[in-house]
Amino acid sequence: MSSTYKTVTLAKRPKADIVLGETFSVNSGNPAPSPDDLKDGEVLFETNYISIDPGLRGWLNDTRSYVEPVGIGEIMRGFAVGTIRSSKHSKFPAGSYATGLIGWTELKVCKGDELQAFEVPCGGKLVDALSVLGMTSLTAYFGMIDIGHVKKGDFVVVSGAAGATGSVAGQIAKLKGATVVGIAGSEDKCRWLKEDLGFDDALNYKDPDFVAKFESATPNLIDLFYDNVGGEVLDLALSRASQFSRFVMCGGLSQYNTESPQGPKNYLNIVMMRIRMQGFLVFDYTKQFPSALKELAQWVSEGKIKSTETIVTGGLDQAEKALRDVFGGINKGKLLVEVKEPEGLIECSGTM
Repeated sequence: MSSTYKTVTLAKRPKADIVLGETFSVNSGNPAPSPDDLKDGEVLFETNYISIDPGLRGWLNDTRSYVEPVGIGEIMRGFAVGTIRSSKHSKFPAGSYATGLIGWTELKVCKGDELQAFEVPCGGKLVDALSVLGMTSLTAYFGMIDIGHVKKGDFVVVSGAAGATGSVAGQIAKLKGATVVGIAGSEDKCRWLKEDLGFDDALNYKDPDFVAKFESATPNLIDLFYDNVGGEVLDLALSRASQFSRFVMCGGLSQYNTESPQGPKNYLNIVMMRIRMQGFLVFDYTKQFPSALKELAQWVSEGKIKSTETIVTGGLDQAEKALRDVFGGINKGKLLVEVKEPEGLIECSGTM
């Protein structure tokens, strides 16, 4: 292990898009902590992968939210999976894996209650901790089941369907007996949704005829809309909503980088169609994580839920660009930055 390590800190709050070399600062030469520095109950965590999610953009804004914004000069907040290098905690032996809200750093001294142990399931991968068995899949799970109350016979539309959350949300809806249409940003992603993930249909919102195709694809109107995008796509869905439909407000990718967010023009349809529109946060369900992860793992083991990851290599130097580019749709499935490739062969320690 090196005697120094890198961190990425917030240098300047962006007003719109993230500006490379301006929004964040890469800090090298931080003295690496020694195993002798650990106190009882602490571990030395070495990051292997960090999660890149559109929601991270909201943490850069100095506005009232569900968490305090990242401070100027602070290490960028974010989820990571990594290896326990040294330990004075019985639950996290050296060489084991863990996840947590570590931030954009190569190393961190953590207390045990900051981490969750992760056992790589047989047939699985270390990145599953941030992907199909991570926060984005939990978001899809609770949003579709608890907020959306998806049921057999529903006609479901998912925006941002080729992303980490949308791709799993759509598959859960299919498992529950719904007909599912996904909205994505390329023909390749649409093929993936239909051919690999089993969506009934998928539409490319960049297609010049998208509006007409959307109307054609929703002849009997929408029972449940799972929104990850907002903006014009949300407005279009409101225009095709059935009476008493449910709108699950998970995110607004199209609005995160704008100085003038767009609210729904078709607002009155919420009244006329008696639509229930509800936002939520995955952190509302912390106590239910274990049971949800158990069910997700079972579905994955049975081949009922599939996932893929887009992994950016090059270490923390690439994190800023990856966060900027997630809004350009570079990813299919979960977007991750590989901070350090895991050493040796990863052996499964759980069942899948």
